[in-house]
Amino acid sequence: MTTERRTEHIPSGRPRPRTPAPPSWLLAGLRPTGAPVPWAAAVRAGVALAAPLAVGFALDEPEYGALVSMGALSGVIGDTADAYRMRVLNIGVPQLFGAVGVALGTLVFGHGWLAVGVLTLVALVSGMISSIGTVASVSGLLLLLNAVVGAGLPMPRPWWTAPLLLTAGGLFVLLLTLLGWPLRGRQPERVAVASCYRALADALEAAGGPAARYEEHRQRVTQALNQAYDLILGRRARVHGRSPTLVRMLAQLNVLIPLVEAAPAAHLRGRPLPAAIPAAVRDLADAVESGRTATPSLVLPPPHTPAERAMDAALRHAAKIVHLPEPDPYNVDDRLGRPAALRVRARRGVRDMMLSGSSWRYGLRLALCIGLAQSLVSLVPVERSYWVALTVTFVLKPDFGSVFSRALLRALGTAGGLVLAAAVLAEVPRGWWSVPVMVVLGALIPVFSAKGYAFQTAAITPVILLLSDQLNHQGFDLIRPRLLDSLIGCAITLIAGYLLWPESWRTRIGARLADTVDDAARYVERAFAPVADEAELKAARQARLQARRRIYRDLSGVRSEFQRALTEPPPTGARAAAWWPLVVAVERVVDATTAARVRVNHGAEPPAPAEVERITRELRGLAAGVRTSTTPVRVEVEPPEDPSSVLAPVHQEVAAARAISRPEP
Repeated sequence: MTTERRTEHIPSGRPRPRTPAPPSWLLAGLRPTGAPVPWAAAVRAGVALAAPLAVGFALDEPEYGALVSMGALSGVIGDTADAYRMRVLNIGVPQLFGAVGVALGTLVFGHGWLAVGVLTLVALVSGMISSIGTVASVSGLLLLLNAVVGAGLPMPRPWWTAPLLLTAGGLFVLLLTLLGWPLRGRQPERVAVASCYRALADALEAAGGPAARYEEHRQRVTQALNQAYDLILGRRARVHGRSPTLVRMLAQLNVLIPLVEAAPAAHLRGRPLPAAIPAAVRDLADAVESGRTATPSLVLPPPHTPAERAMDAALRHAAKIVHLPEPDPYNVDDRLGRPAALRVRARRGVRDMMLSGSSWRYGLRLALCIGLAQSLVSLVPVERSYWVALTVTFVLKPDFGSVFSRALLRALGTAGGLVLAAAVLAEVPRGWWSVPVMVVLGALIPVFSAKGYAFQTAAITPVILLLSDQLNHQGFDLIRPRLLDSLIGCAITLIAGYLLWPESWRTRIGARLADTVDDAARYVERAFAPVADEAELKAARQARLQARRRIYRDLSGVRSEFQRALTEPPPTGARAAAWWPLVVAVERVVDATTAARVRVNHGAEPPAPAEVERITRELRGLAAGVRTSTTPVRVEVEPPEDPSSVLAPVHQEVAAARAISRPEP
């Protein structure tokens, strides 16, 4: 009653007191994602981390068992792919770099400033190669991590023992992973292709309804297509004629593209599609996943409008190809251009890395922070000093998200993991009891990693401490220095890796967004470019399909970059929030262009070249404004001249995009 009476007598002009709350960018990182529990990965991680310890105790060499488990930990963290072919590279290649790293660290152990110089150079190389790709990123991470561990912990002699044991742990994880290959074969790829069909079915159900719901499902279609193409084509150089299974899945994936193109046209009709259409797409998804090749039987409503005719033709063609036992391997392309051989792509990646300013910038940031961390622990006595550099390495990992929020999340995750580690080290006696405990702790790593960065840190921390205790036998005394060293590493990263390197909006996000707007302008040009004959028409259509896939892939990357920027503190987070609607607007421009092209293909009047030129001019003007401004730019929005034109929806979306970029007067 007293509380209610006080609330009633608060003067109306005085604001009510607000309960303090953490900033939204920090809460975003602490909020667990709704990912399902990866049971197979959890079992595999528990076995991979505990089995080497058991063998070490059985042979009365617990230190050797702990080193093998450390190598297995690296393999567990790096096992993020679905297709078995990609897992071989994702786990195996980084282990080679990790072996080189621990060998270099072992050779400079106890050599003071020589170790500082070597680790700083290794950090530069590690940071630069991380920009090449996913496998290179994990390889660079293990190169530096193992070099730091080798330089900070006394390793068994001779020098090659530690690299051999760590590599054995990673290869053990690879062996456990490949046990399912004979049973599942190409199942991950089939599931990925079927997921594209199911995501498209959801988008078709949302077509004609609320724009936000349709956009959400369309983004899921893009993500599913990106993942499926990467799984099928990521490691392929010359698949045509050599792998009928991959060729068939590639044909099933490619034939989905006309359906994806027809979806925006269906959405712009403004009314839902008949339920039979998304149901038919789901039936195709089941056929793809099961490998069914029976003759399709489609019962579809008769089409009337150009958009309906496009959907009907695309769906019937997809049904024919999905149920085709053996597609023509020489009539299948990947919609992104045939990938080069692996050695060619590796050579291009190294060349691009050496010529990239962002690659050098990140390498120098990482080298500076590692050099400062190693110099600090060389001048000031710090217990278990290698943890400082390990923290710097994990926090500055370029593809984990915002450096600022990641530093805070790592500190919080480490604190949470230390609570569990303290209980384990205090209550579990050293010896065979460590094996069942490691089974449980190891299984938690994949489960918690799927929830977010802070949760992954909380799961990895007790595992590292338990393995470290097998090497230095400090027990509970490891807790305090582990927390202190993590806080020091986070502080070094925040100061030397974040505050001293303020990446500008123009170079980090604005430039990528402007490039995407320019790509949208080129896509509009290409979609309605005049053609002279049938051969040019076929080539133009293929070029347009590839351009559309590329622009949506680029937009997906821009979205990811924006989502990272949104977790930054002001002003970067505020700028990202201000420009975020323009990302959505550009996607809608591409959708409207695709819908217009589909309508022209099925009977609508093509637009005049002057109208196409006007839209591309407006888009390029918008891109120029984005590229040169850190705030929304003022532009002039011209109304469409002919509301009945096939490009009228494109005009509306371009006008909306330009209006978004114009600040309120």
